[in-house]
Amino acid sequence: MKLPFTLTTVVGIVAVIVVLIIASVGYYNSFIIQTNAIEGQWKQVEVQYQRRYDLIPNLVESVKGLQKQEQKIFGDVNAARIQYAGAQTPETKVQAANQLEGTLSRLFAVFENYPQIKSDQAVLKLQDELAGTENRIAVERRRYNELVQQYNTSATTLPGKLFAGVFGFSTKTYFQSVQDSENVPKVQFP
Repeated sequence: MKLPFTLTTVVGIVAVIVVLIIASVGYYNSFIIQTNAIEGQWKQVEVQYQRRYDLIPNLVESVKGLQKQEQKIFGDVNAARIQYAGAQTPETKVQAANQLEGTLSRLFAVFENYPQIKSDQAVLKLQDELAGTENRIAVERRRYNELVQQYNTSATTLPGKLFAGVFGFSTKTYFQSVQDSENVPKVQFP
């Protein structure tokens, strides 16, 4: 009896299956590695947010001691800080962090309007620490977005798109600034 498949055909089919299995494992592992890198980088962003969160009360208290008139800004900064502390997901943390940044920029405007606050050494030191933290946050956000870009490219280009779909991987969300954040906030006092 003659077999419908020759040995060469069987070897060829087995070789294709082995290559597909190896490619599948490689893509799966790649998506896992990239996902872990994105999650790790997000933790770095959160570390910097926590640093800022921890510095803010000291800055606010220092400024409060020097300037009693601007209680609304201090209240807004504290409220934004509390909102950030309660945020649970990366999206809500981003939203809360953006609100916090807006209130901090108004607080910095207070510094500009009141030279006696600017000249206090404790406030200057805290302001420098906070400015340094803001720079660190920007760097960590940029790194996060770079990792998301690499992952999204892998998950949306062929053949990665096929494997991403099979394994249930979907694109990740970039960190985005809020609308009109490029505009300098205006602070007006009564």
